[in-house]
Amino acid sequence: MQKLAVVLAGAGLVFSSAAHAQEQQTPTDPERALEVDAIAEGLKTDPGGYSADAVGKRAADTSYQAQASAEALRGAAARVDAAWVGFLPRLSTTFSYTRLSSFAPPSLGTLIVTPDAPGPITSFTSTPGSTPICGAGQALCAFPLSFPLVLDNWLLQATLTVPISDYFLRINQNYTAATRARDAARYDLIAARTKSASDGKIAFYNWLGAKGALIVAKLALEDQKTHLTDTRNLFQVGNTSQVDVLRGETAVSAAELTVVQTQNLVDLSEKQLRIAMHLDDQAAVTSAVSLDGAELPPVVGTLAALIAEGQSQRYEVRSIDANAEVARAQAKVSRAGAYPVVTGFGDAIYANPNQRIFPQTNEWFPTWDLGARITWSPNDVPVALSQAADAQSRAANLVAQRQVLRDGIAIEVTQAFQAVQEADFSLGSTAKQLTSAREAVRVARELFKAGRVNSTTLTDAETELTRARLAVLNARISTRTSRVRLEHALARDNRLVTMTP
Repeated sequence: MQKLAVVLAGAGLVFSSAAHAQEQQTPTDPERALEVDAIAEGLKTDPGGYSADAVGKRAADTSYQAQASAEALRGAAARVDAAWVGFLPRLSTTFSYTRLSSFAPPSLGTLIVTPDAPGPITSFTSTPGSTPICGAGQALCAFPLSFPLVLDNWLLQATLTVPISDYFLRINQNYTAATRARDAARYDLIAARTKSASDGKIAFYNWLGAKGALIVAKLALEDQKTHLTDTRNLFQVGNTSQVDVLRGETAVSAAELTVVQTQNLVDLSEKQLRIAMHLDDQAAVTSAVSLDGAELPPVVGTLAALIAEGQSQRYEVRSIDANAEVARAQAKVSRAGAYPVVTGFGDAIYANPNQRIFPQTNEWFPTWDLGARITWSPNDVPVALSQAADAQSRAANLVAQRQVLRDGIAIEVTQAFQAVQEADFSLGSTAKQLTSAREAVRVARELFKAGRVNSTTLTDAETELTRARLAVLNARISTRTSRVRLEHALARDNRLVTMTP
């Protein structure tokens, strides 16, 4: 748009346009209306073409920045699911097999056994009717004592852990932080899409403005060709000098250069529009609207009310608020590290051999256990408090950024509101300016032909006519772009975007 302003300013200063042949007659009201709407008449419309809203919606839907924000939102939603799992008791299972190396077990001494019934031993020989276990007639026998070796060890274990203290100090705060981070990511996505929609609509109007500038440049070129023809005719009858003819030829050449520059600007603005909508070069780009001089609906509300609306509704502000809440929740989680951790646990064990059976036996045997554990380290206290202070500092930083953003929104709304007022006022004033400039050219042209004024006077009038045409064009563009910017500043353009990824 800056390049457009330079080209149009150059056109307004260089053009020494002559009036059309029909301007030799006193214009009627319909003719003046046609001059006012020359830009709208020159911009051919296509009912199947794009409107500003259609461009904005496509720009929002195809924005790569919005796609990046959508992926960030999906990641934030996944972290919410992970945080919710923290409320569940932790169940872990283990299955293992271990093969032990074999060795000769050490002897633990000698064991004396007897086949007699329990009670005092009264004889070292077996009683009548008893069955000896060592040798005939022996009541006591000596056996070496050792434990058997089980070389194949199997273990199937399930452990259930309940983080009792974390339910109060960590898990809920983690879940709150994750949900608010997801909200912030959603606000960032909407903000990215609305920004892309706003930029797309402005690119659309810049494209129309460039096409309108090309129409003005071509009109000025035709005017200058007519002026040059009239100057040559007057030179032939001796009513002007060769200098005026040469000046007219120079003006035509300058006008032709401006047409080329403006055409390049049209091509550039069309490329920018295609990029905003992510259209390839083969896709047709036409407009369903024209730059007529009709007044747009006025902006309702006072400036103070609009500023308050923008500061409360902008999704950038909501995102900062959500991120500040995330930092506060993370501070609580960090502070919990300074307190003891209370955990309940239970194990179900099915093993062969089971370690609780002594001595070991080569058989599967189930056992279970329940317990509670309290762990705390004084070294964790300063670390936890410093991490909590860091999170609180981030929250305070975000609050300060929020105030900076609110101040910026106030300025943005004020500028957009004033731009709307100025553009609406300029619609009528530039139309009057164009009518006066057109009449001035007609009168100056008649006086020039009559030899009562020189070429410079007519050139000045023609320059004012070109400036008036450009002013009309700029006013019509400004009435539209200023409203786009105001809608974006007030977050009213979210109707064009999809709220979900």
